[in-house]
Amino acid sequence: MNLPILHLKKHEERRLMAGHLWVFSNEADTALSPLNTFSAGDHVLVMSARGKPLGVGYVNPGSLILARICDKSPRARLDRDWLHGRLSQALALRETFFDQPYYRMVYGEGDHLPGLVVDRYGDALSVQLLTAGMERMREDVLDVLDELVKPSSILLKGDVRSRQLEGLPLEVEAVHGTPPSEVDVPEGPGRYRASLATGQKTGWFFDQRPNRLGIMPLCSGKRVLDVFSYVGALGVGAALSGADAAVCVDASQAAVDHVTQNAELNGVADRVSAVKGDAAEVLEEFAREGRRFDVVSVDPPAFVKRKKDLENAMGAYHKINKLAGRLVTPGGFLLTASCSQHLEAGQFQRLVASALSGRKRAQLIRRGGQGPDHPIHPSMPETDYLKSLLFRVNASQNPEND
Repeated sequence: MNLPILHLKKHEERRLMAGHLWVFSNEADTALSPLNTFSAGDHVLVMSARGKPLGVGYVNPGSLILARICDKSPRARLDRDWLHGRLSQALALRETFFDQPYYRMVYGEGDHLPGLVVDRYGDALSVQLLTAGMERMREDVLDVLDELVKPSSILLKGDVRSRQLEGLPLEVEAVHGTPPSEVDVPEGPGRYRASLATGQKTGWFFDQRPNRLGIMPLCSGKRVLDVFSYVGALGVGAALSGADAAVCVDASQAAVDHVTQNAELNGVADRVSAVKGDAAEVLEEFAREGRRFDVVSVDPPAFVKRKKDLENAMGAYHKINKLAGRLVTPGGFLLTASCSQHLEAGQFQRLVASALSGRKRAQLIRRGGQGPDHPIHPSMPETDYLKSLLFRVNASQNPEND
């Protein structure tokens, strides 16, 4: 089968030759490849201006990302067999790193499966088809997932903005079995309940797992503050690791209710409390009350949704980290994170360092990122989004700074 060709303008192949998978709408030679000849989700062969095949992918003429390359071979066919191979590779990677079936099984471009995200919760799957091209392959995707992991249920979690950008409807739909309203997720010594259909993202934040678990040895005998706690994995986990007390803060009542539920579920309700409120307002109130914590975690949602929002978002990151830093006892620790892909790692580190300067002396102890179930495509910085920094925070020894 001969695929239609998407011709690129002169010199626009360089990034793709280096391994990147996206073709932007302004890179296409629309004289040779009129966009009105394509339908959303069509498979195409991407060709350089010199006639060199760059790979097979799918196209969406109504999207800023015009095409996504799925396979560098010009002979590839994006059919069920192709999906089976890619999904098998993705599953094998997770089974190498995890002894229980709780992980992000597919991470889009990081697994060379653009537009597809699959989270696995035991025998329940939460699936996101984020692009018109992957939506076109929907039945094959579901069929291969059923063959590989034999799930009892599959939930299509299609309520994300990226689907709108692709001209797709927002929908949450059970497509196999009866998905549970809630799932229990094991992490470290704990087990946490989260909502599958109505919870944030696909229900759980697997990407932060190594950073949460990495801080647990610092929590024994300490007072811990977990800001933007979601369902309390860090705060409840800290209590399980011997913390004297843990306070979880989130703006969502559903999240706060889950913190309480998870504390009870893990037998640490006497040492875990949950506060509903705006993070900055709560931190300011704690500062006025003179409350201090030995370990503080700040894990906000992405403040930078679009690149043009970067400047305002940097102010938000600076403010929240400055407020958090004030609550750390001398010699205590601040774990802070950003999941905004448009905020580079160096920018984030400098921003947090600035927020902790003045009356504090900070030491960067460890840098972290997303877990191995979120593999990074080496040619796509867009897939390397999560930045985590662990600081020790000391009071300044210079009286002039106090």
